[in-house]
Amino acid sequence: MMCKFFSSVFVCLFVSVGIDVRSASAERPNVLFIAVDDLRPQLNCYGRQQMISPNIDALAGRGVLFERAYCMVPTCGASRAALMTSIRPARNRFVTHLAWAEKEAAHAIPLHKHFQANGYTTISLGKVFHHTEDHGDGWSEPAWRSGKPNYQDAAGQKAAQAENKRKWPSKAKHNSAPFEAYDAADDQYPDGDCANRAIGYLEKFAAAPDQPFFMAVGFLKPHLPFNAPQKYWDMYNADSIPMPDNYFPPKDAPAGAVHNSGELRAYAGIDPKAPVDEATARRMIHGYYACVSFTDAQIGRLMQSLDSLGLSDNTIVVLWGDHGWQLGEHGMWNKHSCFETSMHAPLIVAAPNRDQVKPGTRVAALTEFIDIYPSLCELTGLEIPGHVQGSSFVAQMIDPSLPGKGYAVGRFMAGDTIRYDTLRYSEYANAKEEVTGTMLYDHRSDPAENRNIVAQRPEDQLELSKRLNEIKGR
Repeated sequence: MMCKFFSSVFVCLFVSVGIDVRSASAERPNVLFIAVDDLRPQLNCYGRQQMISPNIDALAGRGVLFERAYCMVPTCGASRAALMTSIRPARNRFVTHLAWAEKEAAHAIPLHKHFQANGYTTISLGKVFHHTEDHGDGWSEPAWRSGKPNYQDAAGQKAAQAENKRKWPSKAKHNSAPFEAYDAADDQYPDGDCANRAIGYLEKFAAAPDQPFFMAVGFLKPHLPFNAPQKYWDMYNADSIPMPDNYFPPKDAPAGAVHNSGELRAYAGIDPKAPVDEATARRMIHGYYACVSFTDAQIGRLMQSLDSLGLSDNTIVVLWGDHGWQLGEHGMWNKHSCFETSMHAPLIVAAPNRDQVKPGTRVAALTEFIDIYPSLCELTGLEIPGHVQGSSFVAQMIDPSLPGKGYAVGRFMAGDTIRYDTLRYSEYANAKEEVTGTMLYDHRSDPAENRNIVAQRPEDQLELSKRLNEIKGR
């Protein structure tokens, strides 16, 4: 109570002598922090020309695109906890989609709470942390998620559930189709509703320009199920949807490297064990594309609002996908692997307050998601807390020819992996930390990671194993 009393006295004193107590905060840029669940670099700005992602492409054009950014853990809860704390995952920290930042790295001040402590209004909309309660006291208002239903086609779902029960009566986790194309308005789905709410907050922020904000907006799509309004499905010609060239397991991959796509197999209409047939695979890929374009449209609405409200010139925009996603590569769906397809994710940062940063810059240096925290601190003039394990990439934003840290290290369950220059090396270990399997891929000759060459490159294995074990979390 005494602290609150003295704080009130100081505020009254400043006001009485005409000093604006918010002036220091008002000079700081705002932050619009956009998370997209399961978004791999399947975007036009990343060279995927079949994709319709004009709004994310435009954001890349006004900011900096990181060509080789990597998540720390390819599963949502763990990835987000690591990113928001800038703490590396370890065998017993940030392991699954159910990870809690406040429980598993209690010493760390999460990103939003650091901004809140420095005078920012902090808002969480949609999926930011996996658990809305995780570090909930760091938000100025309770974290919000839409209550809109994920499925709109009730009759279609009833039919899918009946067919699923007939074919595989033991499947009960989801018992709903893995995709939906339905003639519905965007805001009938959670992500459209989330965009509406975010725009409402931007309007409030525009009315109080002296108060800086950190607003995190987390979109669910393209996470399963691939549900989006019909118009986004219609953007793509189903007959031209490509299958991956490597719809097969990589040669000589160790045990545990390739999974059985359990997340997908829980849905209605997907065989629990057999490979996904080509017709279903194409429909799945089509649905993923549709969901990417659906989310792209919501991001476009946010950016249009930011511009029309006059907030663009003083707002840093960060867009990130929490991890990659397999679209049939190596016969896998979902994430949950140490392959490039799971670890590589999009990262775009637009920082209009930095005159040295040229719009449309592309950074090829290897970047880790734990680097986002210290980079935002540098861009906004905040001190970097001592617990932070990432390193700022602002220098690379200004001069993209700089090499950066030169590595990206991540893990999933029993596997640890390092992306180093043109190589990816992974180790799998048992509970005693004994290595049980390894794999090495050279992206110069094998960018799809189809041939494990660890047996042919013992010197590379030795060097990369040493680097990996020096860097990875314990």
